[in-house]
Amino acid sequence: MNSGDAEAAAASKKARCKKEKKKKRKDDCGAAEASAADEEIVHDKKRKKQLQQKKNGDDVAVPNRKTTVSIAVAGSIIDNAQSLELATLLAGQIARAATVFRIDEVVVFDSNSSVENSGDDVESGARFLVRILQYLETPQYLRRRLFPMHNNLKFVGLLPPLDAPHHLRKHEWSEFREGVTLDGDRSMGTFVDVGLSKNVLVEQMLEPGKRVTIAMGTNRDITTACKRKIVSPSSPRDEMELYWGYKVRYASNLGGVFSDSPYKEGYDYIIGTSEHGKIISSSELILPSFRKHFSSLSNTSKTPLGELDSKCGNSCKLNN
Repeated sequence: MNSGDAEAAAASKKARCKKEKKKKRKDDCGAAEASAADEEIVHDKKRKKQLQQKKNGDDVAVPNRKTTVSIAVAGSIIDNAQSLELATLLAGQIARAATVFRIDEVVVFDSNSSVENSGDDVESGARFLVRILQYLETPQYLRRRLFPMHNNLKFVGLLPPLDAPHHLRKHEWSEFREGVTLDGDRSMGTFVDVGLSKNVLVEQMLEPGKRVTIAMGTNRDITTACKRKIVSPSSPRDEMELYWGYKVRYASNLGGVFSDSPYKEGYDYIIGTSEHGKIISSSELILPSFRKHFSSLSNTSKTPLGELDSKCGNSCKLNN
C-alpha cells in the first residue's frame, strides 16, 4: 500500500469514528430526554394522586404539609456565664444551631424567677438570651432600625453571621425579602427598606418601624411604578419551601412553655432532656409521625422535668 492509499484509509477511518461518536451523543441525548420526560410523567402522576387523596380526605403525607420544630432553652445557662462576652458567644452558638437545624421556634424560659431586671441595661439571663436571639435572626440591614443601642449588644460584633436564607445582600435578588416600614409621604402607600439600593413601595398604610415580609417576585424594577405586596412571614416556606428564620418566645416559667404555645392544639410530641438523664443513642430514639408541631425541650437547670407528666400526657417522652 502506497502512502496515498494509507492517508486515504486513515482519513476514512477518522471520518467513520467521528460519525459514530456523533450518533452516540445523539442517542445519549435522546435517552436522557426520554428519561427526563418519563420522570416528569411519574412525578405528575404522584402529584395528581396526592391531590386526589387529599381531596377525598385520605391521610397522606403531602409535601407542603405544615410541620414545625420548636426548642426550649433555660435562661439559667446565661446566668452561669462568667462574663458578658462569654454569654454573648453562648447565645450566638444557640442561634447558629437553631438556624442550621431549621428550628421554627425558640422558647426561652426563666428558670430563676428570683433574678429580676434591675435597670435598662441589666437583664435576667432569659431576657438577655431573647434579645440576642432576636437580634441575630434579624437581617443585618434591618438591625439598626429595629434594635436601639443596648449594653447587652456590646459584643454581638464578635459573632459570625448566621447566613440564613433571608439574610440577603444588597446585590442578591430573592422572590421574598424582609423589610421595615419607613416614615414619610403616605400619598402613594408606605415605603419599605428591604436592603436594596432603593426602598420599595407597598399599597398599605402602615406605621413606621414595623417588620414585614415583602413578595418581590421576579420583576427587578424597584421604582415606585412597581408596587410590592406584604405577605405572611410563612409565605416563603409555604410557597418555596425556604427556611425563613426562627421566632423567639419568652416564658416566665417552665409551665409557660406549653401553656402559652402559639399553636392552637399545642405540641404533638415532646422530648424532655436533662443533664441528669440517661444517655440514649439516636438509634434507640424512635420518633412517631407528627403532623403539626414537634417540641424539643432543653433543660440545663435543676428544674425537675417529672412535673411535666400531667401536661404532656402520652405525647411526652421525658429523659430525666
